[in-house]
Amino acid sequence: MAFVTASNIPVCVLATAEAAGEVAADAVMTRLQRGFRERGHMTLGCPGGRSLRTTYAALARMAADRGADLRSLHLVMMDEYVEARGKGWVTCPADAHYSCRRFGEVEIRAVLNAGIPPQAQIPAANLHVPDPNAPQDYERLIEQLGGIDVFLLASGQSDGHVAFNPRGCALNERTRVITLAHDTRRDNMGTFPKFRSLDEVPRHGVSVGPGTIARHSRSAILMLLGAGKGTALRRLAAAAEYDPDWPASVVLACADARIVADDAAVRAMQT
Repeated sequence: MAFVTASNIPVCVLATAEAAGEVAADAVMTRLQRGFRERGHMTLGCPGGRSLRTTYAALARMAADRGADLRSLHLVMMDEYVEARGKGWVTCPADAHYSCRRFGEVEIRAVLNAGIPPQAQIPAANLHVPDPNAPQDYERLIEQLGGIDVFLLASGQSDGHVAFNPRGCALNERTRVITLAHDTRRDNMGTFPKFRSLDEVPRHGVSVGPGTIARHSRSAILMLLGAGKGTALRRLAAAAEYDPDWPASVVLACADARIVADDAAVRAMQT
C-alpha cells in the first residue's frame, strides 16, 4: 500500500481492486461506527455499478466478522433511471436489470445482510431512492438523517460523471431529474452489460447533485479501479478544486475526503 497526494487530498494506492476494497471498507466501518455513537444510526451514500463491488464485499465480511448490528444503517442510493409519464416521471421497474434500486437490494443490502443474523439485518425500509416527482424530499431526508457518514463515489470513465451528473454541472446542483449525457449512457452499457445497444439505455434519471454530495458528506471516498480509470485519476490529480468539466472532482469539495485507487489505474494514468 502506498500513499501519495493529489489535489490536496490523500490517494491510497493498492495492488488490486480487492485490496482497495478492503482499505475502503475499513474506513467506511470506522465512520459508520462514529455515526452510530453520535446519532444512533448510520448512513452510507451508495452508487450502483462496478467500482464499489469490492468495497461492498469487503464491508460485508467485516460486518459478519465483527458481529455488527446493521438495523440502523440507511443505504442512500444516489440515482435511478426514470421515464416521462404524463406531466410527471416514473422510476424504471424495480426488477429491471439496470434498476439502481434492484442493484441496491441485490448487490448492497443483500450482500451486507448475508452474514448477519436476521434480527440485526438492514431492513428493506432503510434502502432509499430519490423520487423524481419530489426530489427536494430526498434532500430533506438526508438532512433528517443528519447527513451521510460516508459518500462512496465513482467516476465515469469517459466523462467523469458522478451519479448521473454530466459535464457542465454546477457545484450547487441538488437532487433533480437529469437528461443523461451520451457519454454517461455509453459508460452505463458497461455497468449494466445486458443492454444490447445504446438505444436501450434510458435517457433520463433522477440523481443527487454535486451540491448534495458536498453539503451532506461527513466523509467521502472516491474509488478508481482498473486501467479504464487512468484518465479520471489524471484529471483529479491536476485539479485544485471542483471542476464542472469533470463532476467526480466533487470529492475535492467534500469533508474528510480521500481517493482509493489500484495499481492498474495508476499505471494507466502515467501512460
